[in-house]
Amino acid sequence: MNGSLPKQRLPLMGMAILLLLAAMWAGLVRMGWGWPPLRPTLPMAHGPLMVSGFLGALISLERAVAIERRWGYGAPLLAGLGGILVMVGVPGWPGPLLISLASLLLVAIFGVILRMHAALYTWVIALGAALWAVGNLLWLLGWPVHMVVWWWAGFLVLTIAGERLELSRLLRLSGRTMALFLAVAGLFLAGILWATFDYSTGTRLVGLGMIGLAAWLLRYDIAQRRLKAGGLARFIALSLLSGYVWLAVSGVLALLRGGVVAGPVYDAMLHALFLGHVFTMIFGHAPIIFPAVLGLPIHYSPRFYSHLILLHITLLLRLAGDLLRWQTGRLWGGLLNVVVLLLFLANTIASMRAGPAPETGQGKM
Repeated sequence: MNGSLPKQRLPLMGMAILLLLAAMWAGLVRMGWGWPPLRPTLPMAHGPLMVSGFLGALISLERAVAIERRWGYGAPLLAGLGGILVMVGVPGWPGPLLISLASLLLVAIFGVILRMHAALYTWVIALGAALWAVGNLLWLLGWPVHMVVWWWAGFLVLTIAGERLELSRLLRLSGRTMALFLAVAGLFLAGILWATFDYSTGTRLVGLGMIGLAAWLLRYDIAQRRLKAGGLARFIALSLLSGYVWLAVSGVLALLRGGVVAGPVYDAMLHALFLGHVFTMIFGHAPIIFPAVLGLPIHYSPRFYSHLILLHITLLLRLAGDLLRWQTGRLWGGLLNVVVLLLFLANTIASMRAGPAPETGQGKM
């Protein structure tokens, strides 16, 4: 690896973290905290900034590193720049256009990956990238976020499921088990497509698909084999397995209340997915992704459990506020969610030290 590349990646990671901070501020203002919005349009940009800005830039950066092609870095760059335009309130199409171009570049990156290694898991992850591109193009065309959000969700859910499917090869799962994965993933995809024409029914199918994927991952993911390993390996396993529970929670809410497009139940459904599922995956994979992207080792510490456990507690508080119409619990749950994400950033930065990382089961699992 070219030693200068990690330094060139730092601005891209910096843009992603800036978008995360802006998305968190926007979310708190939108949910009712009377803080200055900074820009009038910022609160309504919470979802796009978090998913297509921060997460899009972060995942694109990881993929660009994987293929070692300089043009691949255009994807996180465009996602970051597009997110910044949305963040500062540039009206109209420029921000969504740049983010759409970023997602199309990510699809091109997967074209390279599939030529290098075409397997079921790479096709699943590539399909996730394609869903992100479609969602961004629909957003560019002016579709409302509640119609676009399941395309964005498909990007993240299939990315995670595909990565876990890759590691399931070590277990040599049966053909019937793999067929079951394809069935529940197909149901999830069918729900996304159906929601474009019949939002209520399609969202309920998405919910069934999420429940099915969560059950499959809880049963067959290699993470359950790593619970007794100790150290970082156990932390990663607990992060992943708890994240699958949140995926199921979101699926149950989508199944029961699929027609909602706003309000507390909608908030609970989406944040069980994007916070509970996606961010626990980030917590678990950060000790692997950050060293690969930035060239800096992460030294495992038991303090990592602080942000994992507190995320679950604060998200439970937020969902209780949503589902019980308890505004105080909802507000404080949301604020504490942000505090936990800041704690995660602080713990991760503090764990990056010069020198080799200790041997704590830090390999990909």
